[in-house]
Amino acid sequence: MTRVLVVEDQRTLADALELAIGAQPDLECVGAVDTVEQALPLARTGTDVVLMDVHLPGTDGIAGTSLLKRAAPALRVLILTGDPRPRLLAAAAAAGAAGFLTKDSALPDILAAIRAPATGPLLVAGGTLVALAEVPGDEPRPPGAERPVRSPARRGRDRCTARELEVLRLLGEGLGPKAIAERLVISPHTARGHIKSVMHKLNAHSQLETVVTAIREGLLDPVPGDRPDTRDPRTRTRPI
Repeated sequence: MTRVLVVEDQRTLADALELAIGAQPDLECVGAVDTVEQALPLARTGTDVVLMDVHLPGTDGIAGTSLLKRAAPALRVLILTGDPRPRLLAAAAAAGAAGFLTKDSALPDILAAIRAPATGPLLVAGGTLVALAEVPGDEPRPPGAERPVRSPARRGRDRCTARELEVLRLLGEGLGPKAIAERLVISPHTARGHIKSVMHKLNAHSQLETVVTAIREGLLDPVPGDRPDTRDPRTRTRPI
């Protein structure tokens, strides 16, 4: 029996998920709470999977994922959001999330993600990261070969040129090589060259891994455009 916790402050959606999960013979919903702070004690008591909203009162879902993973390392956190920006996915992956689902995902897809093995790959809602595909032409590593060890002294902004940092920022916005070329008024071939250079310098093998690594190393903010909301929470509106 897989034990699932829902962390979602929109009550209608939280109740619907709780009922749907509880109706499955192999799943048990241990509760639906509004905040990360409420989720922490439940995560330590045998919960297997957490469905985590991003925009929550108090601690947000990305920081909450890190807290929950520290409290219960075996826990699988699935981000469930109406704000499917690629850099948000990268931030979630860097925080330890096992998957990323949009709030308009079909219920069977959500249930399938809950049932996915803990050792499986990062789950991504279909179509969310169309732009973040592998860059063609990368040389594959031989089977069993380890990635090269890079000196910690090379970590930081000095590893990338100013143009490469521009390209990295656009990757974080979900743009592919063609769109980056159009934005920067360069050829697609040149854009791909910059992307490959950034990937090499960050020891990454896909655009998604590049964005995740850049966030971890402080080269990108986790979620661009978000700022702390100081308005009265009773009047605040947020993305669904």
